[in-house]
Amino acid sequence: MKNSTIKIALLFIAISIASYVHISCSDDETISDADATETTETTDAVVDDLDFTPTDWTTETHSKDADPNYTEVFDNTVVKRLDFVVSNTNWKAMLTDMTSLYGTFGSSNSGPGGGGTSFSDEDPIFVPASVFYNGKEWYKVGIRFKGNSSLSSAWESGILKLSFKLDFDEYEDDYPQIKNQRFYGFKKFSLKNNYDDDALLREKVAAEIFKNAGLAVSNTSFYTLYVDYGDGPQYFGLYTLVEEIDDTVIDTQFSSGDGNLYKPEDDGANFANGSFNEDGFEKKTNEDEADWSDVKAVFSALHASTRTTDPAAWRAGLDAVFDTDVFLNYLAVNTVIQNWDTYGRMEHNYYLYNNPSTNKLTWIPWDNNEALQSGKQQGALNLNFSNLSGDWPLISYLYADSVYKAKYDAYVKATIDGPFETTYIQGVYDTYADLIEPYATTEVKGYSFLSSSSSFYSGISTIKSHASSRASAVTTYLK
Repeated sequence: MKNSTIKIALLFIAISIASYVHISCSDDETISDADATETTETTDAVVDDLDFTPTDWTTETHSKDADPNYTEVFDNTVVKRLDFVVSNTNWKAMLTDMTSLYGTFGSSNSGPGGGGTSFSDEDPIFVPASVFYNGKEWYKVGIRFKGNSSLSSAWESGILKLSFKLDFDEYEDDYPQIKNQRFYGFKKFSLKNNYDDDALLREKVAAEIFKNAGLAVSNTSFYTLYVDYGDGPQYFGLYTLVEEIDDTVIDTQFSSGDGNLYKPEDDGANFANGSFNEDGFEKKTNEDEADWSDVKAVFSALHASTRTTDPAAWRAGLDAVFDTDVFLNYLAVNTVIQNWDTYGRMEHNYYLYNNPSTNKLTWIPWDNNEALQSGKQQGALNLNFSNLSGDWPLISYLYADSVYKAKYDAYVKATIDGPFETTYIQGVYDTYADLIEPYATTEVKGYSFLSSSSSFYSGISTIKSHASSRASAVTTYLK
């Protein structure tokens, strides 16, 4: 690892301005969680200071009229910094709301990755906050905690390094002066906490592998986060900023963003015969149009009787409404790199977009923090899907068809020869490890999933070994 002395020095200077002492994640002393357990009588956000003037506003940085600036926001060569400033009243409201949704902070007492027993159907509340970047302020930005098992697990384990959702014009009705506020052309982001990932690389690298395989996917970048909720800036750790699918991904990676976008979840999201229901395919665009005909068409084509009586006709029918080529490419990449927390194991973590250029539903991967490992629970799927259990017809039906299987096998080979070639991807790991090392190893206890600084180095070694093992697995499979 490179000794990034200057970066470390700058980081410690920034951290030292907080109003209390920060403890390195390698120390034994525990940071107090009093701020997290303190509650108020309300979970409503306070909206005040209605007459402020947005003095830092420029067209390039804040306006909807500016095109998304990917070079500025998603720079892979540096770790940038975001600061949130939220009133103590609104911070307490956020924590009170979390307590109502997930129980008492730190209730599991099981350490990183050990909680996650409570789940909520409700999203945490938004509150207005200032976001600072490079000396400029973005005003009354909607911020909230986000996540499912990663959110509940971190909360129950007593770790405040929670993921955030940012929406830059969430409060434009209350504050007309921020109407259509954007962050260099972006309306919203997910700020992911690299949950249960000692290497802190999985979310970013997995997305890049999908992208380099030619798939539509979110751009990502590393950021440090500091949050001031009344006592000065507290270092929350190293995060991964993720582009939102329903914001700029469909606008910039497809011919237009006018098609139907769905975020499948739970019932029906496995595409089992007869399981379709509207609630399982939440619309993220065109929400006012009660039209799921494109999804229904995929169900009908997938489960048509011709699958066994006339495979060519079945493929033609399915190809007409569903981009099977994109799906088989995604499936090959996802299985080679091993990503268990998605279709095939879980009924979530993907989007479907009706591509205006083809009028076909197209698969978009999402939420990749559990990728690049053999997997938890039932584990990742084998390359030949011999351990596929349950009803996942988009995998079982297509893999059983000789034409589709041949395409899948070709994509498996293309993945291991290209974006996940062992020497190449291990070089990517090394490059990013050098980049983030000063920020990963100085995360503070109570705001980190690392048990010590050495956990980071171990995590990098593990992820590099995983790449070698996957190359061997693909060689064996293709033989």
